[in-house]
Amino acid sequence: MAAAAAAAVGGPQPAQSEVPEQGPALDKAATAAHLKAALSRPDNRAGAEELQALLERVLNAERPLAGAAGGEEAAGGGGGPGAAEEDALEWCKCLLAGGGGYDEFCAAVRAYDPAALCGLVWTANFVAYRCRTCGISPCMSLCAECFHQGDHTGHDFNMFRSQAGGACDCGDSNVMRESGFCRRHQIKSSSNIPCVPKDLLMMSEFVLPRFIFCLIQYLREGYNEPADVPSEKDLNKVLQLLEPQISFLEDLTKMGGAMRSVLTQVLTNQQNYKDLTSGLGENACAKKSHEKYLIALKSSGLTYPEDKLVYGMQEPSAGTSTLLVQGLAGAPGALGQVESSDEEDQDGSQGLGKRKRVKLSSGTKDQSIMDVLKHKSFLEELLFWTIKYEFPQKMVTFLLNMLPDQEYKVAFTKTFVQHYAFIMKTLKKSHESDTMSNRIVHISVQLFSNEELARQVTEECQLLDIMVTVLLYMMESCLIKSELQDEENSLHVVVNCGEALLKNNTYWPLVSDFINILSHQSVAKRFLEDHGLLVTWMNFVSFFQGMNLNKRELNEHVEFESQTYYAAFAAELEACAQPMWGLLSHCKVRETQEYTRNVVRYCLEALQDWFDAINFVDEPAPNQVTFHLPLHRYYAMFLSKAVKCQELDLDSLLPDQEMLMKLMIHPLQIQASLAEIHSNMWVRNGLQIKGQAMTYVQSHFCNSMIDPDIYLLQVCASRLDPDYFISSVFERFKVVDLLTMASQHHNTVLDVEHERSMLEGALTFLVILLSLRLHLGMSDDEILRAEMVAQLCMNDRTHSSLLDLIPENPNPKSGIIPGSYSFESVLSTVADFKAPVFEPGGSMQQGMYTPKAEVWDQEFDPVMVILRTVYRRDVQSAMDRYTAFLKQSGKFPGNPWPPYKKRTSLHPSYKGLMRLLHCKTLHIVLFTLLYKILMDHQNLSEHVLCMVLYLIELGLENSAEDDSEEEVSMGGPERCHDSWFPGSNLVSNMRHFINYVRVRVPETAPELKRDSLAGTSSDDLGSLQNSGTAQVFSLVAERRKKFQEIINRSSSEANQVIRPPYTPKKWSAPGSAPPLTTAILEIKESILSLLIKLHHKLSGKQNSYYPPWLDDIEVLIQPEIPKYNHGDGITAVERILLKSAMQSRMNKRIIEEICRKVTPPVPPKKITAAEKKTLDKEERRQKARERQQKLLAEFASRQKSFMETAMDVESPENESPMEIATAEPQVSEAVYDCVICGQSGPSSEDRPAGLVVLLQASSVLGQCRDNTEPKKLPISEEEQIYPWDTCAAVHDVRLSLLQRYFKDSSCLLAVSIGWEGGVYVQTCGHTLHIDCHKSYMESLRNDQVLQGFSVDKGEFTCPLCRQFANSVLPCYPGSNVESNLWQRPSNKSTQDLIKEVEELQGRPGAFPVSISSETNLSKEMESVMKDIKNTTQKKYRDYSKTPGSPDNDFLFMYSVARTNLELELIHRGGSLCSGGASTAGKRSCLNQLFHVLALHMRLYTIDSEYNPWKKLTQLIEDMNSQLGNEEQQPEVPILYHDVTSLLLIQILLMPQPLRKEHFSCIVKVLFTLLYTQALAALSVKGSEEDRSAWKHAGALRKNTCDAEKSCEVLLSFVISELSKGKLYCEEGTQECAMVSPIAWSPESMEKYIQAFCLPFLRISSLLQHHLFGEDLPSCQEEEEFSVLASCLGLLPAFYQTDHPFLSASCLDWPVTALDIITQWCSEIRSFTERHAEQGKALLIQESRWKLPHLLQLPENYNTIFQYYHRKTCSVCTKVPKDPAVCLVCGTFVCLKGLCCKQQSYCECVLHSQNCGAGTGIFLLINASVIIIIRGHRFCLWGSVYLDAHGEEDRDLRRGKPLYICEERYRVLEQQWIAHTFDHINKRWGPHYNGL
Repeated sequence: MAAAAAAAVGGPQPAQSEVPEQGPALDKAATAAHLKAALSRPDNRAGAEELQALLERVLNAERPLAGAAGGEEAAGGGGGPGAAEEDALEWCKCLLAGGGGYDEFCAAVRAYDPAALCGLVWTANFVAYRCRTCGISPCMSLCAECFHQGDHTGHDFNMFRSQAGGACDCGDSNVMRESGFCRRHQIKSSSNIPCVPKDLLMMSEFVLPRFIFCLIQYLREGYNEPADVPSEKDLNKVLQLLEPQISFLEDLTKMGGAMRSVLTQVLTNQQNYKDLTSGLGENACAKKSHEKYLIALKSSGLTYPEDKLVYGMQEPSAGTSTLLVQGLAGAPGALGQVESSDEEDQDGSQGLGKRKRVKLSSGTKDQSIMDVLKHKSFLEELLFWTIKYEFPQKMVTFLLNMLPDQEYKVAFTKTFVQHYAFIMKTLKKSHESDTMSNRIVHISVQLFSNEELARQVTEECQLLDIMVTVLLYMMESCLIKSELQDEENSLHVVVNCGEALLKNNTYWPLVSDFINILSHQSVAKRFLEDHGLLVTWMNFVSFFQGMNLNKRELNEHVEFESQTYYAAFAAELEACAQPMWGLLSHCKVRETQEYTRNVVRYCLEALQDWFDAINFVDEPAPNQVTFHLPLHRYYAMFLSKAVKCQELDLDSLLPDQEMLMKLMIHPLQIQASLAEIHSNMWVRNGLQIKGQAMTYVQSHFCNSMIDPDIYLLQVCASRLDPDYFISSVFERFKVVDLLTMASQHHNTVLDVEHERSMLEGALTFLVILLSLRLHLGMSDDEILRAEMVAQLCMNDRTHSSLLDLIPENPNPKSGIIPGSYSFESVLSTVADFKAPVFEPGGSMQQGMYTPKAEVWDQEFDPVMVILRTVYRRDVQSAMDRYTAFLKQSGKFPGNPWPPYKKRTSLHPSYKGLMRLLHCKTLHIVLFTLLYKILMDHQNLSEHVLCMVLYLIELGLENSAEDDSEEEVSMGGPERCHDSWFPGSNLVSNMRHFINYVRVRVPETAPELKRDSLAGTSSDDLGSLQNSGTAQVFSLVAERRKKFQEIINRSSSEANQVIRPPYTPKKWSAPGSAPPLTTAILEIKESILSLLIKLHHKLSGKQNSYYPPWLDDIEVLIQPEIPKYNHGDGITAVERILLKSAMQSRMNKRIIEEICRKVTPPVPPKKITAAEKKTLDKEERRQKARERQQKLLAEFASRQKSFMETAMDVESPENESPMEIATAEPQVSEAVYDCVICGQSGPSSEDRPAGLVVLLQASSVLGQCRDNTEPKKLPISEEEQIYPWDTCAAVHDVRLSLLQRYFKDSSCLLAVSIGWEGGVYVQTCGHTLHIDCHKSYMESLRNDQVLQGFSVDKGEFTCPLCRQFANSVLPCYPGSNVESNLWQRPSNKSTQDLIKEVEELQGRPGAFPVSISSETNLSKEMESVMKDIKNTTQKKYRDYSKTPGSPDNDFLFMYSVARTNLELELIHRGGSLCSGGASTAGKRSCLNQLFHVLALHMRLYTIDSEYNPWKKLTQLIEDMNSQLGNEEQQPEVPILYHDVTSLLLIQILLMPQPLRKEHFSCIVKVLFTLLYTQALAALSVKGSEEDRSAWKHAGALRKNTCDAEKSCEVLLSFVISELSKGKLYCEEGTQECAMVSPIAWSPESMEKYIQAFCLPFLRISSLLQHHLFGEDLPSCQEEEEFSVLASCLGLLPAFYQTDHPFLSASCLDWPVTALDIITQWCSEIRSFTERHAEQGKALLIQESRWKLPHLLQLPENYNTIFQYYHRKTCSVCTKVPKDPAVCLVCGTFVCLKGLCCKQQSYCECVLHSQNCGAGTGIFLLINASVIIIIRGHRFCLWGSVYLDAHGEEDRDLRRGKPLYICEERYRVLEQQWIAHTFDHINKRWGPHYNGL
């Protein structure tokens, strides 16, 4: 330390003697105290100087960092690089505390904290809350603590993960309402906080300036202005070294308000700054530092004001692009060069173009915004370095922690604004622009969300100017020449979407700030009033106008599909649309009219400039489209607002006709291109063009893109000449040539295959244009309702997807989520909620909303659906759902057409739109199309007819008020459509008959040949002409004429030179078109007659139309036409005819006339041929369908019969009943069907069949517990789960206790294992030949398809039912004869049977298959045994003290049987009350399993003297000889044996098949042992008094006849036998634990004994059911014991049930009861003499296990989340990135955490092996979902927590409150208990031990 301190002193200072710095910390304290005293004196100059000198020395920036960075000096530095700084920090702390302890000082300062604001600052990924009910600013956020302390019940809040970091706003009434403050920050008054004593913070005021200056010097030092941009490594190194200093400052800010105000003083005091940093004076170090600072300033392209003269004047400042100035204004150093070379990268001409375009309001002002920085305080320079070092997190946090200080907040905001341009420059150059963006926004959102502050800065610091200018500069760096329209001469520049700036969204922080400040009304008003700003802003917007231009590829597919389009859409939405919505939100009332006028005016100017720049006249360039027209959209949206909210006159805002024509072209081009893209005309441009078409209409973009476009077109249509508009539409859609009466035509611009869809597109567009009312008079609620109905009609939707799909005002800063209140109310009126249901397949449903019936009935609007569909299939889906509704409700049986819906009325300003329906051009088109459809011309679909009728109906609904022919005068003679229709009113034009039409047709057309004949035979052509032949009608020519007229009119009015008429190039493609000639067709139809003929055609009957008013004239007078009509084309035609008859008497008469003439079919031959064709087609289809049905039915029945046979294989009782009648047993072999080769036959030794099984290790049994109270998931530190009451733990303890005192081999026969890691075998019930299976596995191995399972591990799916499996269990060949043997009653005595059992057990390997001969079957049995062993881990198999002992295998094998029986019992609900062969029985493979196990058990014969059977059935004389050998450990006493294990051992040792009588005998014998165990346990449970009473009572009845079956007698005897040992001796304390407080009555004793014996009876009954196929009886719970006892043959058949049932009556002792009991008890006696405690514990076997359950979860997910997401892992003590918790045992684990990895296994996988033997169920805390790990695979199961709308919230993205869904949790638990995860969940993947 001393050396370090000396080093820190550095050279030239002589002032060493003043302070003894060599001393320990004590001296520092003393010095500090001394100085504090000196400074407290009135005359403190001396003290001040002394302190200065000390600080000079301690806080000297020259040495430490250089030492650390340079390395070579560090060696001499002694205490290493860090020591000096540590020392300096220690000094500072001591000095601040003025000699006292630093911690006490901190506490003292905190006491003076007026905590009115929370201000907690957090960084990315922190979990915070946002409450929209309490927020004033939409950016409001709260830390979890303040949120939970406040009251937000019923509010609209959500939890979110912070992206960029933030700060808590609790207590700040500018940002949130006070009602939402938490308890801590509700107290406003700081009056009760005492004044800060002067001397407390006095030292801080002296020390801190030096400290901060020292920090700044370090920062200056560390930043070497290198030849290239400094590498991040260097910067980070400097920052790491400064970490302690910055942290120290951060800690100071946390001391509360008092310290913050001192810091504010220090940071903002200009005098201090000047004194310390001016770099004057003799201190060389300070000089050097100041020079570095100046260099850094210059290199950043910033000037220091003094140098302004040198640099600034070299450039003529006005006029030229300030961009160049910026490039050269820096130092002539390297960076200046870099910037200017940027300029020269593009070719020269482009550079010129660029300069020419940039219009900045005035050079000088911007110059200062962009280039000048003058630092006047520490705060300003600190921020400068913070930016320079790219916003290090620690610095950001320090600067933000200071914000609760109001004075600081203002100063800092101003400083931030002052550095804004510099921030932008640094951001553009940064490599880590993402991180940096987040940090910038982290700061700016705290500053600009506060309206008061934003307003102040706007007024005082030109905030708006700065922001707009900075944005403009930023975009200017990536402009390219626009290629739209006129490529060569275009002067327009657009942003290049491929640049990093746009691709990576680098502009995001600046735009986000801009949107944020525009959300404040006061700021937005200034913006809208400032004309200069508006001009600049429109200039900025025009950079995006026409960006990302698409050119249609006509020859080959593009090589490279650019993905820039996403950047383009994001840029338009964020940089143009969102600020627009922000501004619009302030133009809501009449008073703001002026603002709208301003915007509209500058918008139109910008548009005019744009049209000039791209040289646009009136024809758009072909095969080009851009989806980006932000200027058009600004114009449209402000118009819409003006009319809707501000009562402005629309015409006053509209430009002249010529401008309107130009305005409409590009939006119309987009609509036509959409149709082209959907018609696959752009396929060669790749998928990205489809992506653009979809994004354009997608919910987040549609109301900033397609909606304004359509609205603008509606405005243009309402003001332009309708004929001009209609012809423009058909021309843009390229279908003009199709609209001819001739049957053949030649389209010059479109391939034949695209014609139909383009025509549909054009008509659909017209329908949308004329029926959409989004901006034409609908209220906001009506719009919301229409949007919602459209989305719900396409598909049922979840609440969140609806919120997402309904276009909201996309400016998130407007704070109004789509009218969240009205949203819910509208939703409840239009939709019904479908709660989430479970499908048996296990697929999880979400809660869905589905439209109410009346919505389908009255509100379904196909137009809205078409407008809002991203995928075309959604339109079809909506129609299908509509059709289904009509069928179901019986409203319409056939295939309905899209219904016609009445529209809301138009706003008066837009009435002109309806003129489109009443113009001759449209009528000619409609007439032509009707005619073509009737004549069956090619390329016309039902959709076309549907749209034509829709347009006619719209026209009738909106018929013009006056029928005057005002147009005739206007047109002059040359208008050719006058020769078609006299007027423009649709109603009258409908009845107008057209006799002849002149058409241009190719010379090959059929019309010519017919016509020439007609012409010669009848009058000459001249007379035809006079009789009203409609002229050739060319839409294009019409449009040209109209355009010319309008132009001439407007120009002559303006007294300009008349423009030369626009002569287009020749239209037809040269050489391609065949020559056209004119022909005259005879038509003689009117629209009405065509409609009536169509009716005949559609209905397929002659004269099908009969006018309804002829029967009932009322129809016309009081028409009951509903608002809404369901039906198909026929009903549509009838409706139209009725409406036209209602509107004019003439029409009515003409309709009647037409109907009177019997209409001959139009061209008879043609129609019949076509119809015949369709009829044939239909018939053929019908026949094919019938054939298919037949085949399918046949196939199904085959499959069904096959399934049945496959399922019933293992239940032999199906075949047995048939043979019972016959006397001699017929041997019928079991027949198996192989699901691979399809052959049936018995299983033989050479070709064994096997069951498809899945083996899995399971620890479910081990999770049973003995108390009913469910275990809860711990949600606080106090709650913990201890596993020692689980079944597995209890069994473990028991086994290890036995192994301590008894012989190992005998212990391993006394218990079962497999509670944890037991092997469970399940089957789907299908069988296959084992050799077929092997070849099947081979084929799977060679199959390259990636399966979800691993074939190498033997996994496969059942070939028939695709259930997951991993082994085949061989079926034991043999007859079903055993099923008859047991039927014959056996009359052998019990004694004989006992002998037989003993003999059979002694006979080794009594099998038909001798083990020696290796048959296929025995090989398979061995291999399956190997599989079973390998299924579980070694630790779950080896319990023996001597590894690999045969006893181990023996134990393992009978335990497998035990595990499967116990699990089946659990699947049946833990008892056998329900009885029956439940489904488990149908698919059980226990029979086969038993054969395999028995075969292997027989290999290990038990020594006859060890065989427990002897001990159970015989009295052994020489008991003592066995116990005599003291050195050997004794065997386990028989009373400590587990009776169920004994049962399995006995049965598996018998030769198979077993006979029923032997089985019954074994059960009887074992029951006697079990009963005795129950009595012994009871005797230990009772108290001393109980025992003596029982002993006494039993002794009295000892000699009665049924003593052996009397509970009392036996109990008393057991007690007397056991009391001979020391078993009951140790009364006293230990005993109390065992004593149960209840008084024992005979009933309770009986109940205890029955409960003790029941588990054994259940397992035996199940076993009997499987081995002999007996059904299980069902019964009540209370009679389960007696029913099972009689079923097992323990109860004599004649047993009467009138008096209460006693378990003792089931006893059937093989030898004298009392003798054998004596023998059993004596074994225990000898043991308890030494170990009474353990002896007692072993006697009480807890056998009443409850069913296993997963942990109980809390109702609200938040409780889990709050506790676990911050909890540290117990292994690595870090907070895990992905925490998870095991739902079986509650262990907290790190998912994927490398920190807790052991031997390449991550913690979750490891835990799944230890807790669930390979099955783990984990709740992922941060995602609320559950994952299942099964062996080497895992799957996402779903979530058991749903929000109020029944939806999951995966990854907590929405952050709404989640509640437990009990049904789902039950399903999860059920799958766990039933081991069906593998079958039910489909999406499994390998986890490679990485979870």
